[in-house]
Amino acid sequence: MIVHMKKIVCTLLLSFIMVGLINAQSMGRTYTTALGVKVWDGAGITLKHFVQPDRALEFIGYFHRRGFRITGLYEIHGDIGGAPGLKWYIGPGAHIGFYDDKYGDGTFAGIDGVLGLDYKINKAPINLSLDWQPSFEFGSGRGFYGNLGGLGIRYTF
Repeated sequence: MIVHMKKIVCTLLLSFIMVGLINAQSMGRTYTTALGVKVWDGAGITLKHFVQPDRALEFIGYFHRRGFRITGLYEIHGDIGGAPGLKWYIGPGAHIGFYDDKYGDGTFAGIDGVLGLDYKINKAPINLSLDWQPSFEFGSGRGFYGNLGGLGIRYTF
């Protein structure tokens, strides 16, 4: 079921990106909202929205072989001098996971952090990000996870 959902989500998001590329007009190096995919040890749907020029909220729904995880992040962005369109970001967040794995079945909550780079391609409705997202999950058999994060590819609005 989860593998089938991944294929549907990826196909839809890639379709949106392709339509955007075909219809791309002159677009700048900033964006307000972006929707796309994020990949690491699984895949996810990511929605990022700037609430201030240097502050964004990102919501991620991860699908992986062990279950599903919903994450919300508050990101503080800063420019990188000499690299137009490239920003660093850092921030806190939280998640809730629904798992069926050797470490425990059930629903678990946790806290997250994020550290990454965000790049808006000039004259195209595409945003790329690469980040590390360590987290701590509460519950029996849970703990610190330092292997999360990923590559995000998003269509910008």
